[in-house]
Amino acid sequence: MRTIITMMIILSMTCVVEVSGQSKIRRKRTWIIDSFSIEEENPGPYPYVLGTINVEREYLVFFFITGRGIDKDPENVLSINSRTGEVLVHKKVDYEAYKNLSFTFEARNNLFAVDTKLGVEIKILDINDNAPVFNSSLYETTLDESAPQGILVTTVAASDLDDPNTPNGTFKFTIASVTPKTDNVEFYIQQNNNTGSIYFKGCLDYEKAPKYTLLIKATDNGNKVQQSSTSTVVLNIIDKNNNLPRITNHTGPARIKERETGVEVLRLQVSDKDSIGSPAWKAKFILHGDPENYFKIQTDPKTNEGILTVVKIVDYEDKMSRNLSINVENEVPNFSCRVKTRTSRGLWDVETDPKEFNVPYNVTINIEDVNDPPEFVTPIKEIWIAENTKIGTLLETFSVIDPDKKFESKFQFNKTEDKNNWVTVNQETGQVFVNKVMDRERLNDGAYRVIVHAVSKDRTQTGTGTLLIHLKDVNDNVPLLVNNTVEMCESHKNTNIAANDADQMPNSGPFQWVLEDDQTEGKWKIVPISGITARLDKQDTVHEGIYEIRIKISDNQGHGSVQTLSVKVRDCTKEHMGYFTVQLSFSAIWIVIFALLLLPGALLMTLQFCKKQKNAMILHDDFPGHLIKSNIEMPGTDCEIPLHISQLLMSQSKVKMSNGSSKQLSMLHNGLHGSSATSVENQMFGNFHLRPSIGHPYQKVTNDDMTVSMSKNCTNHIKDFPINTILSNQLNQRLLLLQTSEQEHSDYKPHSYAYEEEPDKIPVEHLDTLSIPETNFNLDILTNLNVRFTSLAAVCRPDLMSPT
Repeated sequence: MRTIITMMIILSMTCVVEVSGQSKIRRKRTWIIDSFSIEEENPGPYPYVLGTINVEREYLVFFFITGRGIDKDPENVLSINSRTGEVLVHKKVDYEAYKNLSFTFEARNNLFAVDTKLGVEIKILDINDNAPVFNSSLYETTLDESAPQGILVTTVAASDLDDPNTPNGTFKFTIASVTPKTDNVEFYIQQNNNTGSIYFKGCLDYEKAPKYTLLIKATDNGNKVQQSSTSTVVLNIIDKNNNLPRITNHTGPARIKERETGVEVLRLQVSDKDSIGSPAWKAKFILHGDPENYFKIQTDPKTNEGILTVVKIVDYEDKMSRNLSINVENEVPNFSCRVKTRTSRGLWDVETDPKEFNVPYNVTINIEDVNDPPEFVTPIKEIWIAENTKIGTLLETFSVIDPDKKFESKFQFNKTEDKNNWVTVNQETGQVFVNKVMDRERLNDGAYRVIVHAVSKDRTQTGTGTLLIHLKDVNDNVPLLVNNTVEMCESHKNTNIAANDADQMPNSGPFQWVLEDDQTEGKWKIVPISGITARLDKQDTVHEGIYEIRIKISDNQGHGSVQTLSVKVRDCTKEHMGYFTVQLSFSAIWIVIFALLLLPGALLMTLQFCKKQKNAMILHDDFPGHLIKSNIEMPGTDCEIPLHISQLLMSQSKVKMSNGSSKQLSMLHNGLHGSSATSVENQMFGNFHLRPSIGHPYQKVTNDDMTVSMSKNCTNHIKDFPINTILSNQLNQRLLLLQTSEQEHSDYKPHSYAYEEEPDKIPVEHLDTLSIPETNFNLDILTNLNVRFTSLAAVCRPDLMSPT
């Protein structure tokens, strides 16, 4: 321990002396540093001495290094002996990651003060440890079969991570292999730095090779070791038309019947070595020897056959056969390429001008004769005649011929179109006559069409002829007023009127307007405005009212007629007030009607709220013509309700029916003299009965076969009709029916309501007392009515107007 302390003291004293000496004396120092380099991927063994930093010194110095390769990435590659200055390498360094190692060298004295600081760079030596790498392992492209030699196929590119300034980082391209190998093409590559362009020479042939696969190799120029890699180029050939199509045969009868259309005549078979379904394989046919276009040829898209079809009627008499010539080609143009000479340098000698041509395919189409229809010498005829031509006038004559000599026959003429039935046609001669007066104004364009058929006797063949009749206009129409009535305000001075003439120029406008009535002088004046219109001027002496004005209107030829124009002159200043008054009157009428409609509803609502039972009995305003059920007795049917109904009186009258029978009717009176309320039947005759109806001013007598109506006013004057009393009686009857029908009453005593015995056996004590006056209805009372009601009664019941 003492020894260590003693050495530290001596060292400290030595440092102080050295520093002191340095402050007084400047000494020369010499550093000797060799140029260092490290080869990448050195196999070792590690560590090994890279070199030594020597220094001439007169004092003790310690060495230190810091930076890349020591304490910075890549760490722990280098170290230095602090006393001897030896630099050691501890592990491999990759050139592609670090091209050099830069660090700082320091020399420190015995006091650890920096004596000198120096930057040091160690170069990393590249070795050929990387092969060239292609940008893609597979290149795929397409090229037309017709592409000329020398055209660019595709371009490849590669790169090498080694030092590009050394042979290790440079490389060259080569074509290692071509699959398949053909004698018609050769590929080559041209290099430009790190890219290679691929070309070909010769002629591409899809039929020999639809696809080429090239193996491209990139090899570096390393001295000791050469690295290389490969990439694949796939070249797809698009088939083009380098093979001509050829017609090999045909199928089908090659025979048609005359006048036959839309029939397949034959099919042409084609051979083509190009790719099936491609435009270079699809056939396109060209037809020769058919200037009239009787035939058409199309391609079957599935079989590539040519289909020959007849599309136009062929006449056997014109030609018994047709000779056709057919050529075939493809949808795309044909090309040719043939290798003549192969050379080692430059492009090959090839021939591209096609020398092959298609030979036309000839075919004969035979025509079969059939019975032809008649042919009109002139199928369409046009004539010009004046309208209103006399009936029976000969218009035109149709003539036909039979083109057949073998099937000659006779024909008759039939009219098939004549909308207005204006003409007749002679079936034997074909003459067309006027049948009715022809009016040009009935036509839109002035032309009338008549179609005539010439039919063979056996009705199998028909020919068609057309007659176009153009009608010339004659002046058979006079101008007529468009409107026969006009209105104008009294404050206005004039109004316009117009006329129309169905004739054409010059038989129509301009019109002449003349006032025919002398009474219009000083009141009205007419002034022509244009060809068809005129202005009617009103003088100041014309006031509100309706005026009839006679006007003569003549056309351009002086043909005209006198017409009456009704002019209504009104005071327009009163129209607004009149309209308001009418509107007010209608509104008042509707209010009254609405109030009358609400009255029955209000009464029914009052009855609804006054009743005690929810289910009310329905009062039938009808009496059946037979006995009703009598076993309807139930609790409450004998309700006793005080009624304020006046005693009704009944009078009887005898009515004579239209069928000859008479009927005794009873009229109910409310106790007021001369007022009739309603009536009921006193006796039943068959199914006859009277139906009294509230609100209807008549009584209706009905049976199964007859219904008659009789006005209630026939019994008395309408002004004496007691509507208030009858309405009160009817309301009391309705209230009686709305009482609780199922409530028991203490005064209920069983009794009979109906008897099935004979009428004479019915006990009198069980019948209610009914007072029936013996007064007979006197028909003479009807004669006291006014004339209007007497006429109405005579129309309704003429039998009541005569004595019974």
